[in-house]
Amino acid sequence: MDIKMLITIFVVNFSYITLNTIRFMLTMKGYRLIAPLVSMAEITIYVLGLSMVLNRLDNPLNLIVYALGYAVGISVGIKIEDYLALGYIMVTAILPSSTEQLNLPEILRDHGYGVTQSFGAGREGERMILEILSPRKNERSLYKLINEKEPRAFIISYEPKFISGGFWTKKVRKRNN
Repeated sequence: MDIKMLITIFVVNFSYITLNTIRFMLTMKGYRLIAPLVSMAEITIYVLGLSMVLNRLDNPLNLIVYALGYAVGISVGIKIEDYLALGYIMVTAILPSSTEQLNLPEILRDHGYGVTQSFGAGREGERMILEILSPRKNERSLYKLINEKEPRAFIISYEPKFISGGFWTKKVRKRNN
């Protein structure tokens, strides 16, 4: 058993899959310059790693280590993307209407969030509905702020694909240029 070869196979596939995961996320978020550059490094590493395993199929441990590098690479790639927190999120917070006196929309705006306020009717009466745009890196602090002011808030978030208009447009355009 060649430990050095097993470590090399693991590191090569781990690197490939980490880059693959990051490149995929960059592509989905519209980073048109950096995603192709990452893909060049990714495919070079992939060919190297795959050839190492295919040339040594007589040892099943090589394939197992290759698969382990794959699994760990995905996990680390996701953690890196979470750390980078690329893009924006749109959060809908539905609050009991009795929270109007909290002035949560103004508090959120004072913290730099884009907020659109409307009212709706729920099963138990009127509701205040807040549509909040935020960079993903501020996602957790936004949830914390909402929950501090109104723990009964119902919160849903998603990632918008296209943003146009509003006071956020200039910030978003700067990122894309």
